Amino acid sequence: MKIIIQIAIIFSICWVSQIVEALIPIAFPASVIGMVLLLILLLTRVLRVDHIREKSDFLLSNMAFFFIPAGVSIINYFDILASSLLPFLVVCVVSTVLTFAVTAYAVRLTRALMDRRKK
Repeated sequence: MKIIIQIAIIFSICWVSQIVEALIPIAFPASVIGMVLLLILLLTRVLRVDHIREKSDFLLSNMAFFFIPAGVSIINYFDILASSLLPFLVVCVVSTVLTFAVTAYAVRLTRALMDRRKK
């Protein structure tokens, strides 16, 4: 019964985020709205981590399964991607390097702020 309640909580948040996405006048992904809503619920202690721990651990451990449809879609459009393979690879490499650099900078900044706070 506990798993069913956890699934109901997670899907309810997803459902509410779909409604919010339909109501706001700008295009914004419902998945991001759902994550922000979940964060707000956790920070305000309306929802505790124990309420969703088992189901979220299951979803995280099986995350690769959710990328299969995206991979199949890429294979379906391989002829289109092949025609612009070089620009696609450049964008992938540049965005990966930028992501690594920004993440490293954010970690360094966070550590510096935490060290400063301890002193």
